[in-house]
Amino acid sequence: MPMETSSKGTGPSEFATPLASHGLDPKGAVHWNLGWEELHEIAVDRGEASLTAHGVLLATTGERTGRSPNDRFIVRESGLADDVWWGEVNKSTSPEVFERLLSKVQNHLDNRSELFVKDAHCGADPKYSMPVRLITEKAWHASFFHNMFVRSEPSELVDHNPEYTILHAPELMADPREDGTNSGVFVILALDRGLVIIGGTHYAGEIKKAIFTIMNHILPAKDLLPMHCSANTDYKNSALFFGLSGTGKTTLSADPGRALIGDDEHGWSDDGVFNFEGGCYAKLIGLSKEDEPAIFATTRMPGSVLENVILDANGVPNFEDGTLTQNTRGSYPIESIENRTPDSMAGHPKDVVFLTCDAFGVLPPLSRLTPEQAAYHFISGYTAKVAGTEIGITEPQATFSTCFGAPFMPRHPSIYADLLSRKIREHNANCWLINTGWVAGGYGESSRIRIKWTRSLLNAALDGSLDDVIFVEDERFGFQIPTSCEGVPDEILQPRQTWPDKKRFDNVANLLAQMFIENFEQYSDGCSEEVLSASPKVLD
Repeated sequence: MPMETSSKGTGPSEFATPLASHGLDPKGAVHWNLGWEELHEIAVDRGEASLTAHGVLLATTGERTGRSPNDRFIVRESGLADDVWWGEVNKSTSPEVFERLLSKVQNHLDNRSELFVKDAHCGADPKYSMPVRLITEKAWHASFFHNMFVRSEPSELVDHNPEYTILHAPELMADPREDGTNSGVFVILALDRGLVIIGGTHYAGEIKKAIFTIMNHILPAKDLLPMHCSANTDYKNSALFFGLSGTGKTTLSADPGRALIGDDEHGWSDDGVFNFEGGCYAKLIGLSKEDEPAIFATTRMPGSVLENVILDANGVPNFEDGTLTQNTRGSYPIESIENRTPDSMAGHPKDVVFLTCDAFGVLPPLSRLTPEQAAYHFISGYTAKVAGTEIGITEPQATFSTCFGAPFMPRHPSIYADLLSRKIREHNANCWLINTGWVAGGYGESSRIRIKWTRSLLNAALDGSLDDVIFVEDERFGFQIPTSCEGVPDEILQPRQTWPDKKRFDNVANLLAQMFIENFEQYSDGCSEEVLSASPKVLD
């Protein structure tokens, strides 16, 4: 029998799901639902992590400092055959491969000197909250889980029966030849069985995104829309912010005049918007107290967990140092943010904002979209990146990530887009596309739009100041462009007017329109005619 210990945590109950139900019979100590203080003490004592000068836990993840998309699989079971959009993102593996690796994970965990069990919920709205569990060999990963998911009172954990459980074995490496994996790392979701196994990687984000993928699978069947977005509210009207990395999502959704609902994962139900998580997982590279004071403050709060951050000689984090990775991270409970909603919930959003960083310099700083155009751009998930200057290439590269979160969407994108457009119509939400990229030319010949102009445009959209402004239609992309906005030069609003060479603008704009068209071909079979008609046009 395992030596099950709880210290000050909540020990196992006769009413809670036992470890045996997960196929485990651990030989060492099992710590149930310890608080972060004890977990941090154990993590330091075991050499898993260290403390910064401010007493914050700091862990390093070794070779894998980010997600491993090539090592993520979904078990192709009979009940899922028609539900999952199989392909490069949602790679399938067989039940036989899963069973073989599951057995290895169970044996590995059974023989650890200590295991850590953390029970929590995913979903701040009690009506849609999903009980989840992590069983891990590392105390610091248990603390990460504690930060990131909705924490329950000890009395609520007495009869905790998880719908989904993660068996987490970061020290266990797979054998690709024997186990049918692509490397020693594996992240395998058995959606029909309520089980996830993770091995070979210490990167904590795999835990968070495994649960997010599960929510993205199960909620559409309940007529709920799962979303990879941030959200805030002024307690009268809430807003959603979709955007890929580098588009300004974190900066623009952090508004002192609006309370944070959540920074990354949300659901839209018949009652409104709710955060999936109980914490935040912020990217820390380049973080400064001046630009993002609320996030900076969390890096000095002892309950936080830092990942792959470099310390100076005094033990103080140097957020400019990307020696280990540009993907330095910090997890912290959402309670660490002062300006937040008390229950991580709000009413139906009045505004849905898509953020893009267009390095081609042809998209307007702000456009108003119809529900069909919103669905089209939601499915497209466009932004642009600049190629690496180390080989002298400065031409922008288009990047498309469907639903602004392709790696985590197991169903066909049209499923999520249909839900989004329907909810937009039902609640009469305004839809906006904001370009935080280049104006008056593309990358290398002009500059990014001033953040104060973007903030003025966003505020005008959210507070209704644009309601009485005249809009004109962009003939190529079809969306509506305001002709004026207080605090923003009028000519900036019309990209073509800012380019000295109008013919060159037309050529570049046609190039981007063609990229949209070609990218969307892969989704066309599952989309309605109304959404397909929202496609940009290549003009003569």
